[in-house]
Amino acid sequence: MSSFVEILHISTLIMMIVASFLAVFFRKLLPSVVALAVASLLLALEFYILHAPDVAIAEASIGAGLTMAIFIFAIRGTR
Repeated sequence: MSSFVEILHISTLIMMIVASFLAVFFRKLLPSVVALAVASLLLALEFYILHAPDVAIAEASIGAGLTMAIFIFAIRGTR
């Protein structure tokens, strides 16, 4: 069971790094915001794996949900 958790931990971190790089390298704003939200959701999963469910819930709701919504409203407002 321990090796499964380690594999999940490492794969989550790798996917989070890839999503973060994609958020930086996308040319358009909307895909960049979505990649940032995916990175934030993966960070919330990482917090849950590390046995911090309260931090994971806060990261998922504020980091991914609210921040993505604010960014999308800002992008729609500037076009």
